[in-house]
Amino acid sequence: MSSYAVFFDRDGTLNEDPGYLGDPNLVKLFPGTGEALSTLKNKLHFKLIVISNQSGISRGLLSKEMVDSVNYKINELLSVFNVSIDKFYYCPAHPEFSNEDDCRCRKPSPELVFQAAKELEIELSGSYFVGDAVTDIECGINAGLKTILVKTGYGEESFSILKKQNKFPTFVARNIKEVSDFINKDISGEN
Repeated sequence: MSSYAVFFDRDGTLNEDPGYLGDPNLVKLFPGTGEALSTLKNKLHFKLIVISNQSGISRGLLSKEMVDSVNYKINELLSVFNVSIDKFYYCPAHPEFSNEDDCRCRKPSPELVFQAAKELEIELSGSYFVGDAVTDIECGINAGLKTILVKTGYGEESFSILKKQNKFPTFVARNIKEVSDFINKDISGEN
């Protein structure tokens, strides 16, 4: 049976973004992230998927093991709230350091969203994409998802770029708690 999912960008959306995060000891979740994700998964029954660009790998700044250890740490921190990310997907490529074929998974391409939908039996029509960057919103739009721009990370800057491009997310949230509240109202028809 298919289920719905909330797709999240990682750095700047769920956790602080110090730039090319490879040290699990530097992972700091934004306040309210654990509670919000717990509500989405345990009360509203969404799968939680992370889709991120990790070009630090192709740049030689990060290894896949470092990215995986940060992802593991995020789930470790979330376990306190009785929640975890169901699966992390990331694209290691960057156009300056990788061939065109390897870059096909880079957001704003929806390729990793489609891969997750297939592997985890996710119904995209009732799913959401949440992120702080222009490429997150474009990825969500390209995948046919409702999109939520969160004003953490690069959110403020991204919002003004999206406005100029006339690409509007479904909703703009100050933080992950507002994301969770919006989705709760949206699925109950209150929005």
